[in-house]
Amino acid sequence: MNKKGWWLMLLIAICGIQTVRAQGETPTDAKATPETLSLYKNLLKLQHEGMMFGHQDDLAYGIGWVYEEGRSDVKDACGDYPAVYGWELGHLELGDAYSLDSVHFDKIQGWIKTVYERGGVNTISWHLRNPLTGETSWDTSSKEVVRSILPGGEKHALFLTYLDRLADFLNQLKAEDGSFIPVLFRPFHEHTGSWFWWGKDLCTVDEYKALWRFIVDYLQKEKSIHHVLYTYSTDRFETEAEYFERYPGDDVVDILAFDLYDRGAGYSEALKYCASVVTAEAKKRSKIAAVSETGGPIAQNTEWWTKTVLPSLRPYDLSYVLVWRNPWQPASHGAFAPYKNSPDSEDFVRFYNDRKTLFQKEVSKLKLYE
Repeated sequence: MNKKGWWLMLLIAICGIQTVRAQGETPTDAKATPETLSLYKNLLKLQHEGMMFGHQDDLAYGIGWVYEEGRSDVKDACGDYPAVYGWELGHLELGDAYSLDSVHFDKIQGWIKTVYERGGVNTISWHLRNPLTGETSWDTSSKEVVRSILPGGEKHALFLTYLDRLADFLNQLKAEDGSFIPVLFRPFHEHTGSWFWWGKDLCTVDEYKALWRFIVDYLQKEKSIHHVLYTYSTDRFETEAEYFERYPGDDVVDILAFDLYDRGAGYSEALKYCASVVTAEAKKRSKIAAVSETGGPIAQNTEWWTKTVLPSLRPYDLSYVLVWRNPWQPASHGAFAPYKNSPDSEDFVRFYNDRKTLFQKEVSKLKLYE
């Protein structure tokens, strides 16, 4: 049976799922919108059936193009869009018109609506400025930043303006019928490393947990934001204890995830180990599991998709795996996803056709928000 036939059978099965769920299979936000509740439940189920593919800034730009309506490097390579779309909100806190990756925020809002209408999934990251020094997220010159933005800190009022701008952005994410569009939000990620001002060597365990809990509480109670699923996302880790050291609690986390880039020897084994821990714990806690960022040397390792990523992740129940962006300008990295006639594109088509992987056409049929 080909992939399309297999998915037709799966679609019939999912459509027949009973509406009664286990008690724990709900988002952490007791006031989550109906669409957010449906998305959570459907992602929780779907991760046992297949793994969605995601790409950062997929509709915004790619190799050699910017802002071309309907274009996608992934679609150019395999004929289909990703199922998950990543968006970056860095510089939103400054009141700027465009992100740190030079993508206009009004464009991002438009694409989020497009993805929602297609039945895809949107996830957002936020490389916000260092509120103590005014420098970038990568400014690690002070260990006082997190403390300074918590209640009572000297930069707390400034931080609230950051959160207010985030809330304004989220509140503008509305469908044609006026309902809010659910998004996955991944704040203060890769905190097991120390390259961001919120990293492990820059704040205490309690400070990090307090920061996480504060933003969830503020967005929900002060800003009435109830269309967000919260993603806890570390960098690579070597033990379960390391993964959960700064975990803020099951009551404020919906998705367990990790970031892990292929930087050479040991990547496959690290990917397998991290996936095994996260999926096992997600199952215990009735959470969604994901690889929230990855990428590899696809220009050199042209079978990276089917010989590295796919065999490493196949055994695990992961909601999605997202690769980082394809920059349109020279940058510190090359493409992380395929593009038209890229060296890895033939292998990516095999990845696309595998039963494990899910893309836009398949996911659209599943009506994740109903």
